Amino acid sequence: MARRSSSRACAAMATAAVFALLAATATASGLVRVEHPAKSDGSLSLLVVGDWGRKGTYNQSRVAEQMGKVGEKLNIDLVISTGDNFYEDGLTGVDDQAFEESFTDIYTAKSLQKPWYLVLGNHDYRGDVLAQLSPVLRKIDQRFICMRSFIVNAEIVDFFFIDTTPFQLKYWTRPKDHHYDWRGVAPRQKYITNLLKDMDEAMKKSTAKWKIAVGHHTIRSVSDHGDTKELLQLLLPVLKVNGIDFYINGHDHCLEHISSRDSPIQYFTSGGGSKAWRGVLQPNSDKLQFFYDGQGFMSLQINQDQADFIFYDVSGNILYKWSKSKANYLQPSTYITEA
Repeated sequence: MARRSSSRACAAMATAAVFALLAATATASGLVRVEHPAKSDGSLSLLVVGDWGRKGTYNQSRVAEQMGKVGEKLNIDLVISTGDNFYEDGLTGVDDQAFEESFTDIYTAKSLQKPWYLVLGNHDYRGDVLAQLSPVLRKIDQRFICMRSFIVNAEIVDFFFIDTTPFQLKYWTRPKDHHYDWRGVAPRQKYITNLLKDMDEAMKKSTAKWKIAVGHHTIRSVSDHGDTKELLQLLLPVLKVNGIDFYINGHDHCLEHISSRDSPIQYFTSGGGSKAWRGVLQPNSDKLQFFYDGQGFMSLQINQDQADFIFYDVSGNILYKWSKSKANYLQPSTYITEA
């Protein structure tokens, strides 16, 4: 316990100044909105990792180590988790040691002592969801900011975090041997209808230069899980009509970038935080820009004019770079693809 207490103390001291600037308010739509300051020059740097919580195994610790190095180099402001934060079945309660063993004790680098904004994945829903959402966890590790659906405004960009697990009908009708914690969610249809309405209203009111949606489940993917039909039918139309630039997700344990053929939306999967190498490639109708069936993470550097994405492997090697420019707010975007 001494090592864990020391780790928590260091994290708290390192992030105190940042957290003092964070403010959360409820929007008219009912979604919590967190204000996160950008850098003094208006830019923002962050890392994205998903599908990681395995107490350091399956190379989780190695990915975390490289995240720390890249995070220091980029002087990141925050980290986004695309869900499946604790395997195999979420947390058992607020006192579950898996929280520290898979999070606090793993992501120890100084550069990672920044706010972590997290969505829930389907594996998180197999445990005590209310525990993972509880403010008690923030008393253990101040970085951990997990809600079902919420907004993070970082001045030039609005991040719309979306609770995607309830959309998948099979979790409700064919759960196999798994138990899903639907407290606060059931009945499904009402929950989804209200969530889509709230997101649509919030996205329409956004005046940010960039709009980014974050969820656990894929909308488009060429890996094991493939496309999520419920999100294609229900969520994607809301993203399209509101000019969302990027949809970022996990769920498939890989790194990938897919470009929509019928809209400007770009799909990024960052689900390589631990167990990977599924050996599945199943192309869909959209344009596959990049696919890596292994472990790693993603960085995003964004300013008024440009968003730069980079994928890294478990050794910190750069696998892929891609940029999108918005040199003029009122002109169409241009795309730059690098192999």
